[in-house]
Parts: sequence; structure tokens; C-alpha cells
Amino acid sequence: MESQEGKSPQEARRNTQIIAVGNQKGGVAKTTNAVHIAAALGELGKKCLIIDLDMNQGATRHLGVPSNSFLGSFEVLIGEEQPLDVVITDGDEDLELPKNVDIIPASRKLETTDQALLQRSKFIVEQDVLIKPLKSLEGVYDYIFLDTAPNANTPTIAAYKAARWFILAAMPDPLAITGLNDALVDIRDAQQNGNAELEILGVILSGVDGRKTRLATALISYVDKTFRFSDGSPAKFATDISRSVVVHEAQKVGKTLFETSPTHKLAGQYRKVAAEVEARVNGITLANLNDPEELDDGADFDDEEAAANA
Repeated sequence: MESQEGKSPQEARRNTQIIAVGNQKGGVAKTTNAVHIAAALGELGKKCLIIDLDMNQGATRHLGVPSNSFLGSFEVLIGEEQPLDVVITDGDEDLELPKNVDIIPASRKLETTDQALLQRSKFIVEQDVLIKPLKSLEGVYDYIFLDTAPNANTPTIAAYKAARWFILAAMPDPLAITGLNDALVDIRDAQQNGNAELEILGVILSGVDGRKTRLATALISYVDKTFRFSDGSPAKFATDISRSVVVHEAQKVGKTLFETSPTHKLAGQYRKVAAEVEARVNGITLANLNDPEELDDGADFDDEEAAANA
């Protein structure tokens, strides 16, 4: 690991913000959000790192990094490699990454994390395996995004334990809203068991169609009303992300929208969300969300009338 003395003054001044992105349900644009918020912040001159903690390698592939081709988050989690030794930057291996965005890639080996940790030592606390690696990156990046898996496996739990902020990703779908509540319970659990500083940064809604059904409208209203900080301010980001095929087109070629469709409205939406992330990190009054036990699971909207109009 490079010493603080070996860093440039600019790097040493960086106030590193560690943000986990997740939901206890897949298919909610979690990875798309993490990648594009990082890329939008990179456009603003912020140095960003994405750590892909999902064995499905969504962020890795989205940025055009060949699957299972590099050492990455698995080796960091089990203590075989230091983070800066496995970071992929623009130009490495002829890869083209978004401006100011680096990545520590994922591999299928992440599914063997528990066994690998046990083989190294029976005294390793699995939930804490990200804390020391992330501390070694303090001052190097402005933002570190932890792209988590949609289940409570060891890499995901380690992200909850080590992050400073959490962005919840969802779509206007009943199961996605239930996943938000499940993630909130896990966040509260992490707060009470070793990471008291963990705070919700916000809820981002993706896949929002301009021609909203009554069910979608009701679900969006539910998130806006229910997911609020204790001071009454909304947890949902002001800008929603629309549904569009341009995201999938960008994913196919291992690029972000800022490279394939920089003037598209979705690129503009992600720029607005990134600006709001900056504002919240630097200026919001910290406040916990309502107790998850007080929230329902969104089942109110799964009624016959709403379904008939979906």
C-alpha cells in the first residue's frame, strides 16, 4: 500500500465517502445506478472507485472488464491482495473506463468467500473483512461505491458493516418495495451491531415510465411518503430514472450512457442524481429513517383495483 507520504497533496486532501448501493431484491437497476452515479461524479472531477461485490459481476461487465480475467474484490476480502494492487484504471490492459472512475472487479470466486476465509483463519470475523481495506483507501478517492449482491451473503454484510452511507435502489414494483424494507432492517441491524455511523443517503427509483399505471403511481407515492428521514425530509431522490433501452445498449458494449448517449435524458437524470448525492453528503442534516418495524411491506397496493389498472 502506498504511504500517505507518497501521495500527492491533492490525493491526501480527498475526503473519502464510502457508499453502499443495494436492495434485497435483484433486477432493480442497483448496478446501473452505482456505475452511472460514479461516472456522473467523475464528470464533475471527483475521483471514484467502484468495488464490485456481486459474484454476477454486473458492474465489472458494465464497464467492459472481461469476466473473471483479473484479481479483484475476492482477493481483497480474503486478505490475499491490497486494494490498490488490484484496482483497474483507465488504460489498463487497453480498457477504456469513464473519466475519473476506477474499479475493483468481481469474479465468480466470491461465492466461495466464506470457505476461503475459514481456510485462512478460524478467527477472522467475516463481517469485518472490508473495514481495513477501505481504510487503506481513505484520501485516495472522493467516492467509493460498494456494489452489493441482492442477498445477505458475506460480501454484502461486509459492505453494510464498512459503509458510511447507503443508497437504496428500487423500481415501482411491489417486490422491489418489499426489498427496500428488508434492506432497511439490515441497515438498522448494522447500525446496532458495529456500524453506528451508517446512514441512509437516499432512495433512487429507476424504470419509471412516463405513462405510469395506477399501481406504479401508488407505489411511487408510497415510497415518497414512507421513506423519510426523522426530520420529515424525503429520503427519495428528487430525480427519478426513466425506463429506456439506451441503458441496455450501453451495457452490451461495456460503456456508460455518458460515453454512448451523453445527451440522452437518462444521462441528464443521472447527472442530477449525482449532484444531489454531492449535496446530501456535504450538507444534509443526519437523521435516521423511521424504524423499519413501523413500515408495512407495500402490500396495500396489491389490491384488485390497482392490479386491474396495471
